[in-house]
Amino acid sequence: MINASWRLPPSSFPSTSTLLSVLVTAGGVIGLAATNPGPVEFREFAAEQLTRLITEEICREDGLPLMLRLVIRDCPAVVDSQRQVLGNLALKHSRRRNLGLFSLYVTELGGERILLNWSLPRYHALTLAAAGRFVLLRTGQDNGPSRAERP
Repeated sequence: MINASWRLPPSSFPSTSTLLSVLVTAGGVIGLAATNPGPVEFREFAAEQLTRLITEEICREDGLPLMLRLVIRDCPAVVDSQRQVLGNLALKHSRRRNLGLFSLYVTELGGERILLNWSLPRYHALTLAAAGRFVLLRTGQDNGPSRAERP
């Protein structure tokens, strides 16, 4: 005769569906944490975004002062040649809040005076980084003082 005291009650074991749910959830969390893009990926993303934005803003007919338009023949090519510099600039002017599963990047740049009466617009952006992707949550142009200049 088999002693019943050696058997565990059936209710003490989790069901197969519960175990599968826990494993899938754990895998998803690990997957999100492993694919949370870092600063290097952000630099590439920001370079692409800034190149596009600057080309749209500055390379249009009235974007540059007349003297610069006479000197710069292929504005989009000039901007594109500065892609790496723009990415580094964005990374330098961004703060990353790494929350493990995803990150938030807050970027503020621009406002520098280039010519006597001409300065770059000041831009800010909030970017979500998760699952190997970046999503711009909020962007804008600000003509007021930068965060560093505010009291």
